[in-house]
Amino acid sequence: MLSIATPTMWVLFTLFVLAALAVDFFALERQGAHRVSMREAGIWSLIWVAVSFAFVCWLWWVLGGLEGNPVAHAKALEFVTGYLVEKALAVDNIFVFLMVFTYFAVPAEYQKKVLMFGILAALVLRAIMILVGAWLITHFHWILYLFGAFLVFTGVKMWWATGQEPDLEANPALKFVRRHMKISPDYDGERFFTVRDGVRMATPLFVVIVLIGVVDVVFAVDSIPAIFAITMDPFIVLTSNVFAILGLRAMYFLLAGMHERFHLLSYGLAIVLVFIGSKMLLIDLYKIPVAVSLGVTVSVLAVSMVLSLKIPPSGKPQSAYPFKARKPEEKDGV
Repeated sequence: MLSIATPTMWVLFTLFVLAALAVDFFALERQGAHRVSMREAGIWSLIWVAVSFAFVCWLWWVLGGLEGNPVAHAKALEFVTGYLVEKALAVDNIFVFLMVFTYFAVPAEYQKKVLMFGILAALVLRAIMILVGAWLITHFHWILYLFGAFLVFTGVKMWWATGQEPDLEANPALKFVRRHMKISPDYDGERFFTVRDGVRMATPLFVVIVLIGVVDVVFAVDSIPAIFAITMDPFIVLTSNVFAILGLRAMYFLLAGMHERFHLLSYGLAIVLVFIGSKMLLIDLYKIPVAVSLGVTVSVLAVSMVLSLKIPPSGKPQSAYPFKARKPEEKDGV
């Protein structure tokens, strides 16, 4: 599968991602465990959105010089559409993260580290799945119909599942960890492992990391076919995914306190997935313009958010597994 990007563009993008992760990890270590305020989350969210649109401006400028303005316009539009779709799907991802954190009663000051590792895992998983998806589409054109049908099925399933709390007790990953590892009854700071009565155990924070990783895999399975319905260019697919994920941690803390206000957003996401899946199924009959996809995505999400503000939610999620943080004098971990 051919890409519009030159080797230099690939190298520069890779260096940028590595630098961004290094800065994020450095800031995480320097700040230590702390509760992220709405102001801090809002500032970082704006920074990541600004960086994303600065990138698309750079992409448009470079491609305009290499391929001409028509190609530059088309690729920039593909990036923006893919970015918005992935960002929207990431919002649903965030609500699942919130459910996991609530279920395990993860202290707010520990959530930042968990999300950092979750983002790192998501970047690696997305890159692998994008490469595999590009190879499959190149060698088996019919896989596009399978992707399309899967997106339609996922959208319908999301519609009917909206408002239903997942049963974490029945989660296979959680059952596997409990069967094969001893789990501490409480937290030990930001440690993933601790020692209790001479026995080395995993802390609940480690279990949360495992479940967040599983969530990343599940959502990658949904989002990768969605972006391939918008563009077949691996560079646009990867960059739009990466920029959507890089701002995920800040967006989580920004939206975590407002998840009930946007309780109808999942319905909007379901409609978007069905639309994108239908677009992929029709790809050999009629190619829906990227501009139309962008318009439908923005309109549906905007309407679902406005209706969420007008229609009050019903019910509130509750913690079903109340772990607690250990006091400093109780710590005997490593």
